[in-house]
Amino acid sequence: MKEVRTRFAPSPTGYMHIGNLRTALYGYLYAKKEGGKFILRLEDTDAKRYVEDAVQIIYDTLRDAGIVYDEGPDVGGDFGPYVQSERAAIYKKYAEELVRLGGAYYCFCDKERIESLKDENGVGRYDKHCLHLSEEEIAEKLAAGVPYVIRQNVPEEGTGSYEDLVYGKVSVDFKDIEDGILLKSDGMPTYNFANVVDDHLMGITHVIRGSEYLSSTPKYNLMYDAFGWERPVYIHLPPIMKNAHEKLSKRNGDASYQDLVAKGYVKQAIVNYIALLGWSPKSNTEKMTLKELEENFSLSGLNKSPAIFDEAKLRWLSGEYLKEMSEEEFAALAMPFLKKSKAFGKYDTDKIFKIVKTRVDILEEIPAKLDFLEEYGEIDPALYFNKKMKSDAEIAKTVLPAAAETLAGTEKFENAALYAALVELAAKLGMKNGQVLWCVRIALTARENTPGGASEMAELLGKQRCLERLAAAQRQLERT
Repeated sequence: MKEVRTRFAPSPTGYMHIGNLRTALYGYLYAKKEGGKFILRLEDTDAKRYVEDAVQIIYDTLRDAGIVYDEGPDVGGDFGPYVQSERAAIYKKYAEELVRLGGAYYCFCDKERIESLKDENGVGRYDKHCLHLSEEEIAEKLAAGVPYVIRQNVPEEGTGSYEDLVYGKVSVDFKDIEDGILLKSDGMPTYNFANVVDDHLMGITHVIRGSEYLSSTPKYNLMYDAFGWERPVYIHLPPIMKNAHEKLSKRNGDASYQDLVAKGYVKQAIVNYIALLGWSPKSNTEKMTLKELEENFSLSGLNKSPAIFDEAKLRWLSGEYLKEMSEEEFAALAMPFLKKSKAFGKYDTDKIFKIVKTRVDILEEIPAKLDFLEEYGEIDPALYFNKKMKSDAEIAKTVLPAAAETLAGTEKFENAALYAALVELAAKLGMKNGQVLWCVRIALTARENTPGGASEMAELLGKQRCLERLAAAQRQLERT
């Protein structure tokens, strides 16, 4: 049985957007599931779109996501070079061979003639003019150094059909396919030619790419057939949408993998979620490690329906990964975000991490969860009102002085002991626990929402700050 070989062939044009990373991930997962090889190839023949440092971004993103390729530009392999700009001689050889086989032809038309074929809307279609040149005319022009391109010779009649593992049978009329350029006048190939040559020479057995290539594949198959090469298995993936009408696109400023990491989404959660955008595991399990994805991935689980990128679901998944981390793992990831908070350096870091670990889904939420600690000021008396807790400012006037006395006498200023002391106080006052805890938390933080309860906030603030804030809150209430 032939070894499964998949490839990821990005253009170095910027950051890795979500759709690109999903293509890489699926190629990697299928190769691993089948005991095959996953190859990285750089398609950099479009010099106008090349972005400096984009190659390194591709390397870094794949490794950061845990997608390890078996062959590639920086790791080598038996089928290199793995960079298209380094394979010009290979493409020229095969383009000339395709001309000999009748699947392509030399085109010497100048820019003016090509422009003349366009209509008032700027839409043009090449008219096969140079297909009819004689061998003598072609030889004469080549000898004279007349600039040329090599165009594909697409039949004027008939239909190109193939089976796609996701979309089933796909058919395109040849009359809808133009004689596209395969080899440009500078000797470099277009994507349409290079991907066919490279996939064959690199032994790619399964081509996994976006559904935008569904209608282009028949022209690729014409080349496979003309060369007498075996066609690969095609697996086209549905688009990833930002909503029901718009595709997720880096051109529209939608988040890339790097953007999501910078926001503090857990990397494993990002990869996990991307795997679910177009694929459904048989078990319906949503949270899976990369290893579990490798074991469970199957082509039968791929969907043809567009996938909606639901950032709320990604947030939830990221939060689940954070909750399961050890305190050490969480602290290592959270520290850069804590440093952005006004509270950094002023409170016990371990206590902060313990409080926020289960209360954030993405790490960039940390500063907003903590900045209130350094923004203590006037407390709106209305904050003491809580219908569920049966609390209000009048209740607070009774609770706060008693709480100050209780906390002042609490020696072990830790969450459990503080909570027990405040619950005991509620019993003494003949109040519900919630009445006391709510009033104390409002007095200590001046916020309706905080990342922890009254006793957790008290432990974090420390005894001196607690007593100072309770006294300040009492003075404010006396003025109302």
